[in-house]
Amino acid sequence: MVKIAHVLQTPTFRKAVKKLNPNQKKDLDSAVKDLMADPAIGEQKKGDLAFLRVHKFRMNKQPTLLGYRFDDGALVLELIALGSHEYFYRDIKRRS
Repeated sequence: MVKIAHVLQTPTFRKAVKKLNPNQKKDLDSAVKDLMADPAIGEQKKGDLAFLRVHKFRMNKQPTLLGYRFDDGALVLELIALGSHEYFYRDIKRRS
């Protein structure tokens, strides 16, 4: 089991979190804690998005995607993107 030393947020992720309601933030906090406990629970993407892992969870009973990167050597979890499936991958490709 890996213990995360640092959790980083990209400006895009931070901006998305600011727009959430308190009950949505609770769901997000729970998902981030799950990732900190086991960073491998997300699905590793292929091709252009090979750097990305995506954890699917429910926020206010709606499916939500949390994009992140995990550096095992430095024990760093970097939260990259948050949103619904619609345009999620397209927007990440644009940013990277």
